[in-house]
Amino acid sequence: MEQATRQKPSLSLSRHYPVAPEKVWRAWTDPQAVRKWWGPGPGEPVSAAELDVRVGGRFRIVFGGADGTAHECAGVYKEVVPNRRLVFTWSWPRTTPERVSLVTIEFKHVPGGTELDFRHEQFFDEQARDGHKRGWTGLLDKLDGYLTALPAVEKSGI
Repeated sequence: MEQATRQKPSLSLSRHYPVAPEKVWRAWTDPQAVRKWWGPGPGEPVSAAELDVRVGGRFRIVFGGADGTAHECAGVYKEVVPNRRLVFTWSWPRTTPERVSLVTIEFKHVPGGTELDFRHEQFFDEQARDGHKRGWTGLLDKLDGYLTALPAVEKSGI
């Protein structure tokens, strides 16, 4: 009898942002924007944001941890539908390069802004999922602060 394939842990998060989908998309795909908000907590400046946002393109983001260590995440874009959907692989090249997971972000226009549906799949184990949940939750909160601080002209998409 074949052993059943173990379902790998995943997590889903959802957020509403009071700006047009184009602004949320830009926050995820423009290196200068990413430098302003990336990281799960305060005091973690981004020292590198390299984003080649196209199918097969790579990204690499390096940000400083609260303990003074730099964290590097990287991956490959699998699906790019501007202002609607972004899918990419996710790994930590410096610490666990063999653990590659998958992130899917959907941007939906809703009254008053954008609904962001975030899914991270194929974690190595529950501990990795739980750690990423803490990190992504903080990161999405920082994204909210960044987007709500945009000037009114930028928020409207004009």
